[in-house]
Amino acid sequence: MSDVTQSLASLLNAPDIILAPGAYDALSAKIAAQAGAKAVYMTGFGVAGSTLGVPDIGLMSATEMADRARALAGAAAPVPVFADGDNGHGGPLNAARLTRLYEQAGVACIQLEDQVFPKRCGHMENKEIVPVGDASAKIRAAVEARDNPDFKVMARTDARATDGFDEALRRGEAFLKAGADILFIEAPRSLEELETVAATFKGTPLVANMVEDGKTPYLDGPTLQEMGYKIAIFPVSALLSVTERLQTLYADMLSANKLPIETPRVTFQKYNDVIGLGDMLAEAAALEGNDK
Repeated sequence: MSDVTQSLASLLNAPDIILAPGAYDALSAKIAAQAGAKAVYMTGFGVAGSTLGVPDIGLMSATEMADRARALAGAAAPVPVFADGDNGHGGPLNAARLTRLYEQAGVACIQLEDQVFPKRCGHMENKEIVPVGDASAKIRAAVEARDNPDFKVMARTDARATDGFDEALRRGEAFLKAGADILFIEAPRSLEELETVAATFKGTPLVANMVEDGKTPYLDGPTLQEMGYKIAIFPVSALLSVTERLQTLYADMLSANKLPIETPRVTFQKYNDVIGLGDMLAEAAALEGNDK
């Protein structure tokens, strides 16, 4: 069992809910871990935006996503990372290959969904889903592809938006039968639906997706824990906040012809401390000393 899978197993067995803030690159993952996050969620929405500057509509390739997963896992370690694997980027064989890539990258869990390709962010309109048998086959392929049984497979269904709440529940049952460890019913639209999901799948580690301005009631961790959820992800909170800061900062800089002195920022030294410059230079010096 790796450190991250062991850590995730411990978190899943503990009584408290796992609050996993969203990260979209290595720096945001490192800062989330430094802030005390017990787990980090790699958001596909944020990865697409930060890597390519495009919307979350399936434009990132499987290998690009795996490379990003590796970077986030390394930066957040030993904090475990839940990593968005979209719809597996193809059929069951593709989902199996992506699972192996993610496990090798060092994340603790892959998330797979039942949308068609190209997909859309879960809180966008006009989504489409594949037949339940096809989606279940991908989950089964991912479960069979992992080397370590403690590497988790999270199954997500977007059926609430396309085929209704009852179909979302039916797919949840099917995905658990296919071997999923964690269940993610995307975008319930009311407190009643959130409570029904928790009651229907009592005893299963459940994900609640808290998206600002999204379709699901926006709740805090303790409230979700009381309902019966095990994992609360806040995937785009940091991305939305940073986007606002960048818009303001660049506009202010171009207006003033320099960065206004009152602009909130860390110091140059503080940034180097955050990314571990001192530790790395000390390590380099020690290694050089061993050769003398």
